[in-house]
Amino acid sequence: MTRQHTPETHVIDYRAAEQLLAARDPRGAVKLLDSVISAHPDNTAVRLLRARAFFLGAQLRAAELEFQLVLEREPDNAFAHFALGRTLERASRPDEAKRHFRLAAALDPRPDFMAAARFGDEG
Repeated sequence: MTRQHTPETHVIDYRAAEQLLAARDPRGAVKLLDSVISAHPDNTAVRLLRARAFFLGAQLRAAELEFQLVLEREPDNAFAHFALGRTLERASRPDEAKRHFRLAAALDPRPDFMAAARFGDEG
């Protein structure tokens, strides 16, 4: 018997995916989020969670694409810029990463965003 997908099960799957991510099971989280994204492709929170899961699962290209989708919808999302910067940094693309770190810090001057932005660096 296949599981019926309803708005309630999507919320349950989203919350379960958060728990899986916290338990360091990014692949399990992605699997749960796929049906939620199919039903709610414009939901930024779901896309951000899936992007984080891709990042933690070292699926950097998939993470990059998800973070970019979020930023197309919310160009002022400081966390998405920061996380995209981390993704690009991990993919050995430091110049692209620095741009997103600086945008994140400009949008939200949290200490971790400011440290990543390295505003004092000339390079």
